[in-house]
Amino acid sequence: MDFSFLPKYLAYFNYGAIVTLIIAFLAVLFGSILGVLLALGQRSKYPLLVWLVNIYVWVFRGTPMLVQIMIAFGMMHIVAPTFQLGILSVDLTRLIPGIIIISMNSGAYVSETVRAGINAVPKGQLEAAYSLGIRPRQAMRYVIMPQAIKNILPALGNEFVTIVKDSSLLSTIGVMELWNGATTVSTTTYLPLTPLLFAAAYYLLMTSILTLGIQYFEKKLNKEGH
Repeated sequence: MDFSFLPKYLAYFNYGAIVTLIIAFLAVLFGSILGVLLALGQRSKYPLLVWLVNIYVWVFRGTPMLVQIMIAFGMMHIVAPTFQLGILSVDLTRLIPGIIIISMNSGAYVSETVRAGINAVPKGQLEAAYSLGIRPRQAMRYVIMPQAIKNILPALGNEFVTIVKDSSLLSTIGVMELWNGATTVSTTTYLPLTPLLFAAAYYLLMTSILTLGIQYFEKKLNKEGH
């Protein structure tokens, strides 16, 4: 296998990886905020709101992310500049819709994680808060959520790893992330396989490092819990 392209084209992979991590970070950040709101909406006393949230989660969990990306890009006509990141030109007209739709998809999955984390907190905690005269909203904010976060954080780490991989789907709308950088190198060098194999190894390296970091964080949380 010919990896002679690396000295000249390594920057495509390095800067593509930076874009990939930016996408994943922003998608998990916004997806987490959305996920918390959706989870709280599922616990609402208003049936219409619960129904709308359930429909949202059902749609985003039940359709392929690639389909969602293509529909979102077709619907969102955003006028935004292009900025230079190293040797890559990153078009915000394409990047912004990509981040929005991945965040919306992530929010649907995170909502289930948040709901499970809240349900894992013993019901007696909520009853005790009510008996002390704490209002439901304050009880959720100050009593339930701090305990639920311990259950939620490791799952959010896994969601970050998942989005690092799924961000490659944004190459279909022209976002210059790691996979698009690899295919550009493959086309430029007329090497159909080795640039893609190198990109796969790059993804594996990133996700492995992130997974080890998550495992370390989980062990630390468990020790503090004891």
